[in-house]
Amino acid sequence: MSEPVSALGGTSFQGFATIREIGPLGMITLRAKGLKSLDKAIKAAVGTKVPAQRRIEVNGERACGWMSPDEYLLVLPYAEVAAALAAIARELAGEHHLAVDVSDARAIFRIEGAKATQVLQKLSPVDFATLEPGELRRSRAAQVAAAFWAQDGGYTLVCFRSVAGYVMGLLTHSAQPGSELD
Repeated sequence: MSEPVSALGGTSFQGFATIREIGPLGMITLRAKGLKSLDKAIKAAVGTKVPAQRRIEVNGERACGWMSPDEYLLVLPYAEVAAALAAIARELAGEHHLAVDVSDARAIFRIEGAKATQVLQKLSPVDFATLEPGELRRSRAAQVAAAFWAQDGGYTLVCFRSVAGYVMGLLTHSAQPGSELD
């Protein structure tokens, strides 16, 4: 079996904020709604509770984010995806759900630094002043779909792997020294 490779090989950029591709990370899309065992399945897979609407629950390297009324994004170490999928299948046996490994279909970035918010303010139609800790926002970065949340003094951004180069370009251009917002 080959070793996992992130979309951009862990590239980074230092501007007025630090931009890093972080990965490879394990990601599972879980489609389920109103299931009696959903709490147990998510707890078994990533060790968190089911997040409320537009929220993300973080447990160290693991997280579960609300993506839509019947969709959750589970983030975990890449090597643990198979075990997490097995745990979900076990807990949701007999209940209608879909759990899919999307690790290799996504790219994930960190935007860090005192002015990290400014990088995303230039790219996304979001009022960052109202983005609360633990809130997950699905929006866009320029013209592509993205999800992001504030964490540990910065932001984590997830996008499709096919646009990872474009998103890295957006982020690095937005973080160019001298382009800070007043």
